Amino acid sequence: MKRYCLALDLKDDPKLIAEYEVYHKNVWPEIIKSIKKSGIKVLDIYRTGTRMFMIIEAGDEFSFEKKEQMDASNEKVQEWEKLMWKFQQALPWAQPGQKWILMDKIFELP
Repeated sequence: MKRYCLALDLKDDPKLIAEYEVYHKNVWPEIIKSIKKSGIKVLDIYRTGTRMFMIIEAGDEFSFEKKEQMDASNEKVQEWEKLMWKFQQALPWAQPGQKWILMDKIFELP
């Protein structure tokens, strides 16, 4: 299994953050199905203030390119992503249209 860590910000609005968290307590079943179908085994999201971290553990069959292609052809995933963008904002160094940014691992406990 491979582990990936990604980051994204939320808009600095307590009401929007609370609403975002409610959505994530009841993620649509189609979204869960899509995540699992892509080869992701574990997906956790943590938040501190407006910064979010996503930790993914996935099998060897997983790739971000494959997931992106699957998502592009899934209307429900597109609907979810559009809705989530109401709450999210790109990191200052993100490319146009880029949401979650893959983090670089800089330390591992020996």
